[in-house]
Amino acid sequence: MFAFGQPRPRRRPALTPMIDVVFLLLVFFMLASRFGVERTLDLTLGGGTSGAEWSGPPRLVDVGEGGTVSLNGQVVALADLAGALQPLMDQPSDPVVLRPKEGDLNALTQVIEALRGAGLSNLVLVP
Repeated sequence: MFAFGQPRPRRRPALTPMIDVVFLLLVFFMLASRFGVERTLDLTLGGGTSGAEWSGPPRLVDVGEGGTVSLNGQVVALADLAGALQPLMDQPSDPVVLRPKEGDLNALTQVIEALRGAGLSNLVLVP
């Protein structure tokens, strides 16, 4: 019926192009990734292991959802928080207790940066 001629032997697939693509992806992700930690927050965890001695009135800062901040139950603007803490403290190394309510890490970070920027050095984080 049909004569197509001699069948050719099957060629094995070449792996070189695939290896080149994998190597290029590896190089791309190595160059695009970040190594190391960008920022860290030095905090003391509450629970009796901090070793900080408490003196003076309570200084409890609640950080709520959406960035609402309250000091000892009274709502305070973030810009006024350091000023509201000053009458409650003898020195900047007195502990200030931070309690996040809704798990808003961005708001907690803003409060920590504002307090550190005001010179408060002993911040204690409690759950």
